[in-house]
Amino acid sequence: MGSHPSNQFFSGNIEVVCGPMFSGKTEELIRRVRRAQIARQKVQIFKPAIDDRYHESNVVSHSSLEVEATPVKSSIDILKKLYDTTRIVAIDEVQFFDENIVTVVRKLARRGIRVICAGLDQDYRGAAFGPMPELLCIADLVNKVSAICTVCGSPATKTFRKNTNDENQVLVGETDVYEARCRTHFDHYSEVEEDLLAYTVSIRNDDQGELKL
Repeated sequence: MGSHPSNQFFSGNIEVVCGPMFSGKTEELIRRVRRAQIARQKVQIFKPAIDDRYHESNVVSHSSLEVEATPVKSSIDILKKLYDTTRIVAIDEVQFFDENIVTVVRKLARRGIRVICAGLDQDYRGAAFGPMPELLCIADLVNKVSAICTVCGSPATKTFRKNTNDENQVLVGETDVYEARCRTHFDHYSEVEEDLLAYTVSIRNDDQGELKL
């Protein structure tokens, strides 16, 4: 007699690993996937077809760890390629997906599937990246990881683009295009933010003679 009843209930959940480039997001996703595979759980890994930096299909970390994956062009393709026996779905570079990825992730979790998402929470301007704000909002577990600032060696939470002539939010690249930076050495403010900062600093507290920030 089997130890697992046929009507066993699987509780789905949503996990998000986020941070800047070179922070080990993909490495953490692969670590969780491998632990699930050791436990003999059925896992499927998906990645956006646009990300072919290291391999056309496999998910590969900056430290050269890799795992077999299925590249897809849209969020809906994840549902189309999903097996009935799959208990865990891992999605790398989730920030590159269209807005439907939030609906897809929710649907998977409602089916009792554990969903692991890894991606950039901010773009090179420090703005929210694609569907990440909503994914972070609906996540049951969030792991925000940091990299090392290439300028001072402090923990880095920002992704710095070396050449800002290309203002497209999506620009796939590696160390030739991006660096990890701490907040101090990121310094990417829009003109509106700079004007606001200058205005704020100019306001003084008459009672205490101190700046109001």
